[in-house]
Amino acid sequence: MRISTKGRYSLEALLYMALLPGGEYTSTRSISENTGISDGYLEQLFILLRKAGIVQGIRGPLGGYVPGRDLDKITVGEVLRAVEGPLEPANCAGPEACPLSDGCISKHTWAELYQAINDCVDSVTLKDLVEAYHSIDKLEYAI
Repeated sequence: MRISTKGRYSLEALLYMALLPGGEYTSTRSISENTGISDGYLEQLFILLRKAGIVQGIRGPLGGYVPGRDLDKITVGEVLRAVEGPLEPANCAGPEACPLSDGCISKHTWAELYQAINDCVDSVTLKDLVEAYHSIDKLEYAI
């Protein structure tokens, strides 16, 4: 399983927004200028993120986007599924049953991997990413 630029860029844009002072709206143009992600691509991603309730948007000169909920209520898994779809390592691992699943010897392995992936990404929130960002910023390096 591979996370595409949709997932990575969505998380990067959300982290950028989360690092802004609380409640501050920001435009996709501003996110683009500060992250290097194409403004047009961000607009496409934000349609999906808005539909999922992960971001809220307001139109107008003072408009833009903010996270749709508290940062500790938005999980990495929710973001990835909103833009990537199901996080299945194989087509037969998700909720849709494969027509050959009754006799499949690897079904159990794929189902366990699917569950482990979802448990992992659902255990990390946007707040956790912000805290990790701040902890990296405080590290002192010595050579």
